[in-house]
Amino acid sequence: MTATPDRGWPGPAELTSIALASGLFIWFFQAIPAVSSGETLRWSWAWAPSLGVKVSFYLDGLSLTFGLLISGIGVLVMLYSARYLRGHRHLARFFVFLTSFMLAMLGLIMADSLLTLFVFWELTTITSYLLVGFDHESRKGRRSALQALLVTGAGGLALLAGIILIGTVAGTFELSEIRAMPSILTQSTLYLPILILVLLGAFTKSAQFPFHFWLPNAMAAPTPVSAYLHSATMVKAGVYLLARLHPSLSGTDVWLWTLTIFGAITAVFASVLALRQTDLKQTLAYTTLMALGSLTLLLGNSIGYAITAAVTFLVVHSLYKAALFLVIGIIDYRAGTREVEELSGLAKAMPITATAAMIAALSMAGFPPFLGFIGKELKYAGALAVASEPVLVAGAVLLSSALMLAVAGVLALKPFWGPPKDTPKSPSEGPWAMLLGPVILALLGAISGIWPDLIAQPLVTQSVAAILGEPEEAKELKLWAGINLPLLLSLVTFALGILLFVFSRRLRLSLITLTERMPKFDNGWDQLIKNVLLVARWQTRILQTGHLRHYILVTFSTVLLAMVVGLAASIDQFSLNLTMPDLGIEQYLLIALVFMGTGLTVVVRSRIAAIAGLGVVGISAALIFILYSAPDVAITQLLVETLIVVLFAAAALRLPSMKPDPVSKRPLDAVLAVGIGGAVSCILLLVTSGPIDLELTEFFQTASWPQAFGQNIVNVILVDFRALDTFGEVAVVLVAAISVYALLKAPKRTEKE
Repeated sequence: MTATPDRGWPGPAELTSIALASGLFIWFFQAIPAVSSGETLRWSWAWAPSLGVKVSFYLDGLSLTFGLLISGIGVLVMLYSARYLRGHRHLARFFVFLTSFMLAMLGLIMADSLLTLFVFWELTTITSYLLVGFDHESRKGRRSALQALLVTGAGGLALLAGIILIGTVAGTFELSEIRAMPSILTQSTLYLPILILVLLGAFTKSAQFPFHFWLPNAMAAPTPVSAYLHSATMVKAGVYLLARLHPSLSGTDVWLWTLTIFGAITAVFASVLALRQTDLKQTLAYTTLMALGSLTLLLGNSIGYAITAAVTFLVVHSLYKAALFLVIGIIDYRAGTREVEELSGLAKAMPITATAAMIAALSMAGFPPFLGFIGKELKYAGALAVASEPVLVAGAVLLSSALMLAVAGVLALKPFWGPPKDTPKSPSEGPWAMLLGPVILALLGAISGIWPDLIAQPLVTQSVAAILGEPEEAKELKLWAGINLPLLLSLVTFALGILLFVFSRRLRLSLITLTERMPKFDNGWDQLIKNVLLVARWQTRILQTGHLRHYILVTFSTVLLAMVVGLAASIDQFSLNLTMPDLGIEQYLLIALVFMGTGLTVVVRSRIAAIAGLGVVGISAALIFILYSAPDVAITQLLVETLIVVLFAAAALRLPSMKPDPVSKRPLDAVLAVGIGGAVSCILLLVTSGPIDLELTEFFQTASWPQAFGQNIVNVILVDFRALDTFGEVAVVLVAAISVYALLKAPKRTEKE
């Protein structure tokens, strides 16, 4: 990694990005009063009016909450990055990627049109690929970035198919309009395919089991990127999609159980694996999976407690997770390692960092008076309110929360307290630009817990209203809700979590031994990619033989197959009129001329003679146009045919002499030629046997002179009404001419060659 001279202040790229993120945060902040009163801000522009497609955005409680988190944490991460990556030769490029990613996320969460949402969805995929693979010289970075791109990209394709089906069923792509028809999707026969496709998109983006494996590998990204992606942006996109489509897709058993089961598995599975890790950054990555699983589990319900818990925990997780990631970045930056077994006693050298880590970890563990405690209480209340299986859901929440407490202890206590250990670098406090983020975020978690009303009405209540449709469904955020079952479950969580923390080292060693014997998803991914490459190589060997004859054979065989399948699909509508029309002597002469030209092309061995026979067929076609009063088309056909003959003849002179084709290949050629000819003939007869819609013909006849000022309808169609088609045809001819020129410029090959 080559570094540039260390600058004392951020450069133009960094300052521009920080200023933009700050401006966006201020804009979202000033919208709080309007949104808190129940107002929804809207913007819309026509994209494809003829298709009814618009670029539309709106700002309600849910998008405002995400917008404040994305822009606010974005400002702190950018300040942090300016110092963390100071001197990096690609620092300006990094800020371009980071800013683009932030804007893509903001476009995603504000999109009203599903098509607009998908565009920004894919932009987040691309920009996150660039960020994860920022250290492109590292093989691990490239692999992790490609893995994230392929997994989330595949999910994006599934989401696109789901969006198309939603638009087909609802008759619109506007989320606000679909929301006004709450049962139109659930009552549709396409509900199950829509749900599967949407969940594939959401689960791959938010790394739900079994698509979880890409997210820990994304830790190859620089620490500021990990903090941003894991706290409020990339991985929350899938959660946002589930929340946004909740009014339209929820309320069914398949929605409830799919989200509950997969969310519970992800939460518990990830919490266990988090305790197994020794790299602090990897530990946090698995806790992110736990949080995403919990959010998915809660969004499976339509209960006020569950949805309030989901929104509250969303805010809680964003604050403490970003703070802890930034803390770990400071530890790595100043101590030179992230391995928990190599860290101890850093609090004396890094008191501010240790304090920020402790406050954030207490919120993560769910201790009062932090916002994490309120979120945990609400999670238990929401789990117990599930009518179907409250014990199962509450048990999953309890186990994952206890494991989370143990992990929080590992993150906040092990590196900072205890006897000091030797580290690769002499530890010291981080610079102010790096300390600002974790301190502010940790304090926000504490302040929001003590005064929950600060976020209750402007963020939580309105977000719940956006998800459930009724602000009254939002539950009150209270630090003390009395002695109840959720409180008792919290006490059990504290006891179990502390016990797990005490034995965390033994558990880690046992889990390492156990997981080494288990099949790894990463190995499965590598095998999948290997098999894909093997198939690609096999396909290349089969198709890319280097022989033009083979390429033509494959191309025309594919065309023939497509036509046969199409004809077979419409066989019940097939009605051919085989009545021979009255033909004159000139028509019979032209038919004979076509057959003779075709026969000459087939039987001769001379290229010039074959080209001449082909030219006869083309000229005969021009004469047919003349007979049927289409002189313009005939002239075009004649000119094109003449040009083809000339080009073919010129190219033939540069080619070696033609070798006779093997006798064994001639029957195949004949079958292919007759098959394509017969299929095309059947299609033409099928088209002409039915009634022909003359609406377009009448339009051209009436519009040619008034609109295009041309009396020749053919020329008007080519030059005016279908100008883009004509332009494309010109481009094709130019490409063909360039190809011929390249062929003629190549040295002449001998017959032996």
